[in-house]
Amino acid sequence: MSARMHAIVQSAFGGPEMLTYTETEVPEPGPGEVLLRVAGAGVNPGDTVLRSGRVPELVPLPWTPGNDVAGVVERVGAGVTRFVPGDRVYGMLAVGRHGAYAEFTAAPAEALALAPRNLDLAHAGAVPLVAVTAWQALAVLARVRSGDRVLIHAAAGGVGHVAVQLAKEFGAHVTGTARAANHDLLRGLGADELIDHTTTDFRTAVAPVDVVLDLVGGDYGPRSLDVLRPGGLLIGASIDPGTDEARAAARGLRYTWVTAEPSGELLERITERIEAGRLRVSVQHTRPLAEAAAAHRTIEERRTTGKIVLVP
Repeated sequence: MSARMHAIVQSAFGGPEMLTYTETEVPEPGPGEVLLRVAGAGVNPGDTVLRSGRVPELVPLPWTPGNDVAGVVERVGAGVTRFVPGDRVYGMLAVGRHGAYAEFTAAPAEALALAPRNLDLAHAGAVPLVAVTAWQALAVLARVRSGDRVLIHAAAGGVGHVAVQLAKEFGAHVTGTARAANHDLLRGLGADELIDHTTTDFRTAVAPVDVVLDLVGGDYGPRSLDVLRPGGLLIGASIDPGTDEARAAARGLRYTWVTAEPSGELLERITERIEAGRLRVSVQHTRPLAEAAAAHRTIEERRTTGKIVLVP
């Protein structure tokens, strides 16, 4: 294997043009890590936030972005027993110098799971972050159960369309906000009610709900408090949530923010659902790795349905 590879490297904060397709060294897997030959790297809205410099303390410049990864194990580091070379795996990487926008990356074995057998690896690369985020929000924070009413904003987006499916599996009545063009997709995933946010203020169209998953932020946060039942929970997932715990508590409501932590164990639960046909992740399109900047521009237009995946 060559000691050199192609990767996206960012050396300064700014727009998508800061993402440079270049040649760099193949990373060495440390103790507890594996070296992956990347087959698919999911692109997420959070990637664009980190690139922009809005949270500079999180980003170790220069770095290679990308949390979502799927690929084949090339080598294993000291102490790794879960995987062997040749295994097809996927997972979510913590923010660090070696991200998924590359031909190879080093990843902690505990953050990985065997990829679903019924998905090609490019599509598997779309799954981890959105599935883990939706699970943490609905199963862990909200503890959604049968009979709950759940409102999901940006329901056709990456996290949103997975959240619709999980909420339905947990027995909830699911309402989603999305453009009308995406309503048929969401009905097919199980949504009970849909609101076109471009023409309708959701506050006038939804009955009081137990949980709101806000994947938009800004003024959606305070507006979402208006549709919660007493004691209801608003879960924010945006860097600009528009509200906070104190404002919610003043109205007899609850607010929290969801974070997705890498977990191979949780991904094993996701794999079971995908292989059983109970969960699917929509990929809008794939792009060559060299087109990472174009993928970021598409994400920032906020009109994507499902996920975008970079393929080395």
